[in-house]
Amino acid sequence: MKQLFALFLFVLGGFVFGQTYSSKESLPLVHPLHQLRIYEIPKENRQVFLDRFRDHALRIMKKHGFNIVSIWESEFEGKTEFVYLLEWKDENTKKIAWQSFMADQEWKDIKIRTAKLHGDFVNTIEDRTLKLSEFSPEKKLLK
Repeated sequence: MKQLFALFLFVLGGFVFGQTYSSKESLPLVHPLHQLRIYEIPKENRQVFLDRFRDHALRIMKKHGFNIVSIWESEFEGKTEFVYLLEWKDENTKKIAWQSFMADQEWKDIKIRTAKLHGDFVNTIEDRTLKLSEFSPEKKLLK
């Protein structure tokens, strides 16, 4: 009887652990990706750039599904920088949102109007897609 019970536990354990292992393999973990944007902005246009981003870009980006995690300002190697981190569900969501935002007529009009008044707002843009490593302590920021 003990042997039959041990055999039952062995078979049941193999089934349970086998199912857990199989389901982990068949359902890969999906983590959001992040996008780091670094704008070098002319020092003389720092405040008008910040005003335009705060008053217009944030609102329009939100309308197109952007999730801005955080925003920073930086001085690096004598350059004035504006840095922000976006979080996306996946690469396709990011691509569609950026296309939609860049095609937004209100945003196009604001850029034209503010450029006429203040000149260039951005010298360079660095755009980096960041993917979480498997050992990252924080796997998800999306709410």
